[in-house]
Amino acid sequence: MKCSIKKFSEMYETVYRDLYRYALCLMKNPQEAEDAVSEAVITAYENIHKLKKEEAFKSWIFTILTNKCKKRLKKALKETLGREEELPEQATAPDYDLAIDVKKAFFVLSEEEQILVGLSVFGGYCSQEIGEMMGLNPNTVRSKRSRALKKMECVLGSYGEDEKERRE
Repeated sequence: MKCSIKKFSEMYETVYRDLYRYALCLMKNPQEAEDAVSEAVITAYENIHKLKKEEAFKSWIFTILTNKCKKRLKKALKETLGREEELPEQATAPDYDLAIDVKKAFFVLSEEEQILVGLSVFGGYCSQEIGEMMGLNPNTVRSKRSRALKKMECVLGSYGEDEKERRE
């Protein structure tokens, strides 16, 4: 799609609040969220020629943002796990362990599942809104979200079992 700076700005204007809110829910840090959104916008602008239909802009830029957040979270997780190995076992808080497990479970999901879960759980969007963003039927959104959350439950259950075995 050919796009002028003005047209890109107009399209971005319609989603910038949603992008930030979504990134903040994923990143849990305002500065990290702002950085992820900035990176996503730059990437989107540089690759706008790859977008085939203007109507797909919202889901397309959310996909880019999801990838940016995913990359940042993976990097932070690696850094955290690296530091965790240096700490004595008692220094790791249980809630911290759970947060790492939830992030690991989230990354097991496919990209589409991550977007669905992110928008609904972290972003607070309803099935109708997510369906409009992604070009899906709201019923399809609900069933895919349900399967994704069950997948995360299974992964979290296996992490819990691994933790029990490790402590015994």
